[in-house]
This record gives sequence, C-alpha cells and structure tokens, in this order.
Amino acid sequence: MTSTDPLLAGLNPQQAEAVTHAGGPLLVVAGAGSGKTRVLTRRIAYLMSRRNVAPYQILAITFTNKAAGEMKERVAELVGPIAKSMWVSTFHSACVRILRQEAMRLGYSNSFSIYDSADSLRLVTIVAKELNLDAKRYPARQFQAMISNAKNELLGPQDYINAASNQFEQVVADVYTIYQQRLQRANAMDFDDLILKTVEVLQRYPEAKARFRSRFRHVLVDEYQDTNHAQYILVKELVGTEAEGIPLAELCVVGDADQSIYGFRGATIRNILQFELDYPNASTVLLEQNYRSTQNILNAANAVITRNESRKEKNLWSDAGSGAPLVGYVAESEHDEAVFIADEIRQLQKESKSQPGDTAIFYRTNAQSRVFEEVFMRNALPYKVVGGLRFYERREVKDLLAYLRVLANLEDEISLRRIINVPKRGIGDTSLDYVDAFANANSISFWQGLLRCSEAPGLPSRAAQAINDFTSMISALNVLVEAKTRPSVIVEAALEQSGLLKELADSVDPQDEVRVENLKELVAVSMEYEERPIEELGEDEEISLAGFLEKVSLVADADEIPEGEDHGGVVTMMTLHTAKGLEFPTVFLTGMEDGIFPHSRTLGEKDEIEEERRLAYVGLTRARQRLYISRAEYRSTWGAPNYNPPSRFLDEIPEDVIEWRNQGGASLTPSLVRKSRVASAPPPRATGKKISVMELQIGDRVSHDTFGLGSVVAVAGEAEKAEATINFGQYGEKRLLLRYAPVEKL
Repeated sequence: MTSTDPLLAGLNPQQAEAVTHAGGPLLVVAGAGSGKTRVLTRRIAYLMSRRNVAPYQILAITFTNKAAGEMKERVAELVGPIAKSMWVSTFHSACVRILRQEAMRLGYSNSFSIYDSADSLRLVTIVAKELNLDAKRYPARQFQAMISNAKNELLGPQDYINAASNQFEQVVADVYTIYQQRLQRANAMDFDDLILKTVEVLQRYPEAKARFRSRFRHVLVDEYQDTNHAQYILVKELVGTEAEGIPLAELCVVGDADQSIYGFRGATIRNILQFELDYPNASTVLLEQNYRSTQNILNAANAVITRNESRKEKNLWSDAGSGAPLVGYVAESEHDEAVFIADEIRQLQKESKSQPGDTAIFYRTNAQSRVFEEVFMRNALPYKVVGGLRFYERREVKDLLAYLRVLANLEDEISLRRIINVPKRGIGDTSLDYVDAFANANSISFWQGLLRCSEAPGLPSRAAQAINDFTSMISALNVLVEAKTRPSVIVEAALEQSGLLKELADSVDPQDEVRVENLKELVAVSMEYEERPIEELGEDEEISLAGFLEKVSLVADADEIPEGEDHGGVVTMMTLHTAKGLEFPTVFLTGMEDGIFPHSRTLGEKDEIEEERRLAYVGLTRARQRLYISRAEYRSTWGAPNYNPPSRFLDEIPEDVIEWRNQGGASLTPSLVRKSRVASAPPPRATGKKISVMELQIGDRVSHDTFGLGSVVAVAGEAEKAEATINFGQYGEKRLLLRYAPVEKL
C-alpha cells in the first residue's frame, strides 16, 4: 500500500490496516517485535486527526504506568498537546478515576484510600486474629491470595459463601466477609476492589454506565492476553450491548496469545483465543513481520511455540537476514555455566561485537541469579539485577542470615530483634519493651534479658513462655557452633528448627515457593564455602560459621557496582517473566533443564507446560542479533548434586539454526553423560531429609567428636526435635540436637 498519509508512513500493509480499520471490534494479533506500540499510537493519532474523534472520547488501557506514559508521549508527538486530554492509563488507574466519581453509590466517600498488598496483608492478619484462627494452620498470606483470586473472578463475599464447598472455603468466606466490612469501615479499597467495584457500578447503576458509555466512543486495550476475568468483563461493560440504545464503543484489542505468561496471576488466555466468539462481527489483523530479530532466532522461536495446541496460527518472519546461528553450551554445573557466560561476554567485548550493556541474562527463578552475581563480581563484570532484589537483599535470605548471625554471636541485638518473631511466635513489640526495660535496669544485654525474661515486671506469662521456647531453641543450635559443626549443617538445622522452612513450604502462595528456592540456594552457598580447595583458604582461616558469614557479608557488600559508561554499560540479569516487552542485542537463556525450565511444578500439567513454552518463546524473541542457550548437567539443590535432563524445549529447536560449542562430557551423548555421571555422583549430603535420629536414654555413655566422652543426664523432644543433655566432664553439660550431633553410643 503506497500511502501519502504521513500517519501511515513506514507501516507495512497489515499495520496500516490495523491503524485505519473502522466499524466493528478489531483484534490485532501482534507477534513479538512486530511493532504493536507503533500501531496503537498511530491508530489513536489517526482516530483524532483523520476520523475527528475527540481525545476525551478515547480510553486506552495498558498494563504498566510506564507503557501508558510512553504511549501518551508518542501520540502527542504525532498530534500535538491535544493528546493530553485522552485517557491513557492502566486498568487500575482508569478504575480509580471512574470510582472517584461514582464510589458514593457504593457507600464510600470519593476520598477512599487504596491499600497495597502489604496493607491488605496486615488487615487480613487482624481479621484472622479476631476470628481466633490459628496462624500456623491458617496463614494470612493464604487468605490474601484466595480473596484476591475470588475478586479477580468477580465473586463478592456472598457469592463466595454460596460457592463454598468445604470447611476451609467456609473459613475463607468468613475472613473475606469481615475483611470487606473492615475495608468499607476504613473507607478503603484494595487493588482488586478497584476493578471489582467499577464493574459493580457499571452493572448496578444504568445512569452511571450511560455516562461512561456515551463518553468513551473508542476503547483500546494493550496486552489483551494478560487480562483476567474481571478485566474482561470491565471491557465488555464499557463497550456495551445493542440493547442499551447507545451506539457500541469501537473496541480494538492488541495482544499475542503466544506471550500469555501470567496464568499464575489469574490472567486467562481464553480472552484472546475466544475474542471472535465474544464479538462475532470482529475483524482480525495478523502482524507477523518482526522488526527485532534475525530469521535464525525467529525460526527457533516459531519451532518451539508451534508445539502448543491452543493457539492462533502465525509465523514470525524478518527481512533482516538469517544472522548468526544460536550458540548452545552444556556446562558441567551452574558455576561452570556462569563462568562460560562471563568469558563469552568479555570475548564479545574484546572483538567489539557486543558490549556488556547490550547483554541480558535470563533465568526461570530469582534464586538462579546468585551464582551469576558471584562469578561476575569476581570477574569485575558490572551487572544489575532487574525486577527482583539482589539475592542477599531478599527478605527470607536476610531472615535466615539473621538466625546465623545470632548463633555466631548471641549478643547481636539487631539480628535477635529481627528473628525473635519470625516465623510468628506470639512475641510482640510490647513484650520486647518489657524485656528491654528489665535488661536496662539490670545492666545486662538484651540476650541475657531474654534468658531471664520470667523476672521482667509486666511481661505476660504467655509471652515469657514463648521467649523461653525461643531462647531454648537458639541455645541448642548454638551448641552446634561450639562443636565446630560444618556451616552447611548449621544452616540446615537453623532452617528446620526455626520453622522458617516449614512456614514457607506449607504456604499456597506461589511467591513462597520462590522463597523456599532462595533458602535452598543459601544452603548451597554454604556447601560451596566448605568445599573450597585448600589453596583458596587464607593461611590461618578455618572453615567456620563466622568465616561463612564474613564471606557472605563481603559479597553482599560488593553490590555497589560502577554504572560507568566506560564499561560499555552493565549486563542486565532478570527472570523471564520480567523480560517480557524488552529486547537486547545479545541474550543468554540459561538453566535450560527439565525441572528448572520448564519448572518442576509444571511437569505433569499440559496447560502449565504450554504456559512454560510461551515463556520460552518470550525469552527467545527478546534477542536481536545473538542468542545463547545453556544448561548445566547438574546443579546443587540442598547442596546435593541434582542431575536434570535437558529441557524439552531444546529438542524443539531445529538443529540447523543452533551450533553447540560443546556437548558436555567429551564425545558421549548427553543422555550417556547423564548416566555415567549419576553413577559416580557423590552420595547426597546431610540434606536434613532421610536421617534417622539416634535414641538415647538417661545414663547412656556416649562419645562426641569435639567434647569427648560423656553421659546422658536428660532427654527431650522427638523426631527432628529430639535432644539430649549430656555431661562431658571438663566441658560441662551440653544440650545437643541429636539429629545433627556427631555422637556415638558406647
């Protein structure tokens, strides 16, 4: 199409068709890198300057504030400042604007507060307490997730009660009911309410709906594949139906079912796959020309995604030429993988092919960043971690490190205060104030105050009991430090005895699964610390908990990275979920193993594997010129080598677009390598899993590696909590956790 219209200049025929389409609903299926933002902005500009649509009649919805800001700017460049009066915003901010005008109808004042996730969690916790629910059995975070899911499905408390099919759902319904009452009493809405309440206004109050229906003549939605049920209904209400007597708004949705990767947040891929069913007179435009990547990269991505059954057929192509082949690398371990990538980035820089600032490293879970961070620090390669805290800044990692700091130094008051009620033990700030006052009055340390808490005036006996249980656990763990136990064993014992691991493992919140992986990673770090070759140790350095903590704090401290341009920028590291919407000249897609990516949680589920495959497609299509794909033959989990087969997605990439630098293990095929390696794998270490605990009776004689001969004077607890108090003569009495104590019965 040769058009003289400057608004269509430089567009391919499909893009121009999407920009100029008028009339019924339009679905623009925009493949990765096919210029969808350009199409959206040109379409909005075209509506205003060629179809005389007033800016206030346009509602454009994006998923991030950043995308909304960019779109507004780009439209303003095309049509001038008039663009300022159109609504370009995220779903949530569009709903806030509607509710500020309409909330009175629902019994809120228009100055209502908006609760973020942390506020809402605090409120759920208060409600659960009010209902006398046991926080261990009913974690607040679980209620929060279930209430959020209900709201995304547009289920209010009453609907939830009606649908409850078991006792647990009944409890959730009770919490949900009171939570909503408390929100209303506080004149507050949580994030999910913003959409739920807007839909409620539009469905219950025809005159309010008529106002917005006659105002918004055009509704445009970006990233339509990421909408959940509530957002889908909201769009339907704003577009309207024939029966209402107001002309339907013209709807244009843009998206790509192949990039629908937020199922875990309630996004439903059906919204885009069934668009033509929802809107029978819809037109569809396919954008298949890719302006980002070389054809080799696209051939790999197309070959992978076509394995998904539930998708619209499309095939990305590029006129940028076939480009360099993909590079595959089979590393021995995750450490070897990180070293290969660091070396390769340096090499590309040396050959002036690609700078660190042009480079991204993608991984499936946040915990995988840790080994890259350490290798890059050692190699003085500047990097930044995007969309997740640096490994050592993550809350659960800091919690576990605080436990270890206390064990290495019982007087560490700041660390003690951090962990005394993590996980929750019913030791609140008021109780700690009593202990603090008592300690100050008697000039003793905070820890000593905790040990003598029963003497603290005003301290309720329940709190005193909880503090005694805590100090008793810490004292038993502290014996491990005295006995010069290996740091990795202390880390595992602290994880288990503190209840940190159990709390996260029992949770249904998908975020907590990630937290468990980060804690496992810290166990692996402590193993690595112990297994360093002799030549790496300082002359008077011995392997100890204090030594491990020092190493960690130095790594964590080196986080201030030079952002200097003279380095050619910094390497960007992020999870695949964070990578959506971005692009880089050079991309490293790492951890391509079944169980890592696709994630172990998804392996048995067809729908989940399809979502993982879409995630792989997102990762592959971020690369412009160079794409590396790597996997490790084993990586440590809980410190034991874990052998994962190659990711099934690797088999789906055509052999003619990828060159393998090494296939691992000399000339053996990967499957033979795996068999031969597994055969000679070191036995799993003390992973705290299958250890049977020795049973001791009072009077038994025992021998301990550090404390020598002793006799048992008391026994308590069972299974992993079993302990014995043993008199070791010159060393005095020690309380030993039998599961971790190197004692032999004589």
